Amino acid sequence: MRVLLDACVLYPTVLREILLGAAGAGLFTPLWSARLLEEWARAAARLGSEGEAVARSEVAAMLVGWPDAMVSGAEGLERRLWLPDPDDVHVLAAAVAASADAILTFNAKDFPRGVLAEEGLLRLDPDQFLSELAERHPEVLRQVVQASVDRATRLSGEAWTAKTLLKKARLNRLAKTLARLSG
Repeated sequence: MRVLLDACVLYPTVLREILLGAAGAGLFTPLWSARLLEEWARAAARLGSEGEAVARSEVAAMLVGWPDAMVSGAEGLERRLWLPDPDDVHVLAAAVAASADAILTFNAKDFPRGVLAEEGLLRLDPDQFLSELAERHPEVLRQVVQASVDRATRLSGEAWTAKTLLKKARLNRLAKTLARLSG
């Protein structure tokens, strides 16, 4: 499945780590545009210059790790597309240009399912998407989440659990799915 990642799912570190871990395991193909990556870096800049520097470093690593994920040629499509928020049309245009299957976003109201369906796209919620991947590939998702837990623990000096980290990342359904599949 080819999935365009909206900036709002790239900005939270834990969510991004889990998504890229799942993509790295071959569970889906991530897609993004230069504009989406720039939106993420600008959002990280709100944390200060260090936040932006970290984001730009991670963007560079993503470009190396997924050289085929960058979408181009969307600009010409923007004129014919419509969304409730005109500032999000570039996201839809990138998904169409990339022949994506879906857009992964928290922003349900600005990406109406009917409008996306006209372009052959699904709108996916990150928690639901990852929960469904966990249902099909529980061990892979368990390892990806554990890697994120280990990194959070190492960087913060606090002992994180999968449940608390996933809750903080707004991935409650994924936490429940993994707990049920482990039990």
